[in-house]
Amino acid sequence: MKTGQLIKELRLKKGITQEDLAAKTDISVRTIQRIESGEVDPRAYTLQSIAAALDVAYEVLIYSTSEGNAIQEKESSRWLPILHLSGLLLLIFPPILVWIWKRDEVPGIRRHAVEVLNFQLSMSLYFLVFVIAFSPPLLLLIFLFSQVMIILNSVKVTSGQPYKYPLSIRFLKQEMVVQNAYE
Repeated sequence: MKTGQLIKELRLKKGITQEDLAAKTDISVRTIQRIESGEVDPRAYTLQSIAAALDVAYEVLIYSTSEGNAIQEKESSRWLPILHLSGLLLLIFPPILVWIWKRDEVPGIRRHAVEVLNFQLSMSLYFLVFVIAFSPPLLLLIFLFSQVMIILNSVKVTSGQPYKYPLSIRFLKQEMVVQNAYE
C-alpha cells in the first residue's frame, strides 16, 4: 500500500476529516489532499507530524508495505501484553516505563497505557481506602480482582480481542497524555 493511501485509511479509521488532520499537523489541507491522492511524496518531517496526529508510529508510515505492517504487528503482539502484565506489581512505574520506551515503535500503545494506568491508579485508590478502613477481606478481594483482570486482559490483548478494566476511574484521558516528541 502506498503511503498516501495508508494515511487516508488511518485518517478515516480515526473518523477525522482532512481539515481536522491539517489543523492537528499545521499542514495545509491541499498538501494533505495531494499526499493522499499520491501526487506528492511527503517529507520526513511531514510524515512525523501526520503520524503523531494519527497516533501511529512514524515507522508505520515509512514502512507502508506489507513487510512494514508485519513488523509493526509483531511489535504490537509482543509489547502490548507486556504493558498490561507490567501492572501485576500494582506499581505505576512499570507501565509508564514500557509506554515511554516503546511509544514510537508500537502503534496504539498510548491508548493501552492510559487504560492500564487508569486501572492501576483506581486499584491503588481502592487499596488505600480499604487500608484506612482496616478491612483485610476487602484488601485481599481488591488485590485478587486486580491480578485476575490484568491477566485476563493481557490474554485478550495477545489474541487481539477487545479488553476492559472494570471499576476504573478516568484519571487520565487519551487527550491528556503527553504527545509524541514529533509534535
